[in-house]
Amino acid sequence: MELESHARAGPCRAGGLSVGQVNKVSHVFTLSHVAEMLGEDEDWLFEVAEEMDTEDGQLWVLGVGEDGVMAFTDDGIDNLKGLIEIHKEDPSIIEDRRKTLAAALKPATEKTNDD
Repeated sequence: MELESHARAGPCRAGGLSVGQVNKVSHVFTLSHVAEMLGEDEDWLFEVAEEMDTEDGQLWVLGVGEDGVMAFTDDGIDNLKGLIEIHKEDPSIIEDRRKTLAAALKPATEKTNDD
């Protein structure tokens, strides 16, 4: 019975440190590697993967003097495969996003005082 009460007491302590949730990601694959694995164009795959969040298994790996490299967990690659199917079924998704972004970044036209 005493063992049960300790099991419910809270997080385990090892060497005086609390052990919380353990990250189960032991490796990631860079965008260029995933593009090669899947036989897809890297630039196109980047645009597809921009829709993903960290929770989807897409993350950025940073190094000294680098802007960062997009990378994926194993689950991220599975999620990316689903997005690839969606984008192949409807290629207009990326083009529509490009147009929306271009419109948002375009400076508003100035009004003239001829009114």
